[in-house]
Amino acid sequence: MNAAPSAQQASRWTFGRLLDAPHRLAFSAAALVLVLSSVWWASVNVAFSDGIALPWRLAPALAHSVLMSFGFMPLFFAGFLFTAGPKWLRQPAVTAREMLGAVLFQLAGWLVFLLAIHGRDPAFGRMLGGIGLAAVAIGWSQMTLRFWRLLRSSAVDDRVHAKLVAVGCMLGLLALMAATAGMALGSPPLLRAAVHAGLWAFNGVVFATVAHRMIPFFSAAAFPALDASRPLWLLCSLVAVFAFEAVSQLVDAVGAGAAPAWNVLRACIELPAGLGVLALAVRWGLVQNLRLRLLAMLHLGFSWLGISLLMFGLSHAAAAAGAGSSALGLAPIHAYTMGYLGTTMFTMVSRVSGGHGGRAQVADDFVWRLFWVLQLATLARIAAALVSRVSFACSMALVVAAALAWTGVFVAWALRNGHGYGRARPDGRPG
Repeated sequence: MNAAPSAQQASRWTFGRLLDAPHRLAFSAAALVLVLSSVWWASVNVAFSDGIALPWRLAPALAHSVLMSFGFMPLFFAGFLFTAGPKWLRQPAVTAREMLGAVLFQLAGWLVFLLAIHGRDPAFGRMLGGIGLAAVAIGWSQMTLRFWRLLRSSAVDDRVHAKLVAVGCMLGLLALMAATAGMALGSPPLLRAAVHAGLWAFNGVVFATVAHRMIPFFSAAAFPALDASRPLWLLCSLVAVFAFEAVSQLVDAVGAGAAPAWNVLRACIELPAGLGVLALAVRWGLVQNLRLRLLAMLHLGFSWLGISLLMFGLSHAAAAAGAGSSALGLAPIHAYTMGYLGTTMFTMVSRVSGGHGGRAQVADDFVWRLFWVLQLATLARIAAALVSRVSFACSMALVVAAALAWTGVFVAWALRNGHGYGRARPDGRPG
């Protein structure tokens, strides 16, 4: 039996500890990209509100969406997949050292990308940005192929979730390759299409698949009266919704989504889907689990998916009725990205970091308060989109408040989790 480390050993933070487990390395890198991109975006918004002009080689909103779609999410996925994936598939554990090169490629790529978007020479900026995104794509391709090898080597009967995750990761790689081409060629439409494909066909599919597998399991573990059933038709329905949204957003990205009939079709799919997701959140134990903080956070994150789909449906219904192509502006996409993706990421990483760090799998007061500040940041950004046509000054103030709140949450969260990533587990177990 392994002896628990001494107090001095457990309290010493070293970079070498990041190689003790895949989640330590990947989560640390993801948190670094998340913090840098959040601080950068908050600074950009503060500068803009003060009338400070910055040099740009890419439209600010597009640069922001590229970073928020592809920057940290793949690294968080890698930390989770190479921790839970081998267990799902009954394969030998993947070591952090096997992932090190891929992680470094992605970190270097994002640093180069950030330098490129503020360069003064357009041609050099496009070239440098393309090189940065190419490095990110190379790193992610290594991780994707590694997960596919795990999947091919597995003989377990139930590999549906792993297969869907692998497909999502491959679609993410294709989206990254398209983004690289869009940056190098100076094509905003191609870059925008790649971002939307990544948000829905990659991030959305992976999140929905993991949620379908894990949320009922977590709920049933805490409340035995609830069953952990997760019928495959339900998973297929969730993936179909994300596939439809990916196609819809791609149609919008190339400027072909203004037809009234198309908006009617979208509303007819999105409104029932949003109601269905909210009903599913209740079925999976939202009300029963509100007193268990981590489960409440997970269920509320999933509820944001339903809310975002309802908002998309209302926006498209209004557009079909002649109220304009963006009746709710950017409110639905921020309900999806900050609300659903952001909250679910915050919760799942908190749970894995605690459970695999030898700590209790609970949300203490610190994490719980950060969670609610994150919800307020999401609401502020949605409100900013809704009032943008009425008062630009009010909208800009809300955008700055949302960006600062988001940044504050994730800086504090990253420091808290990073404190454990570089230290030995307090229970003396490996990992």
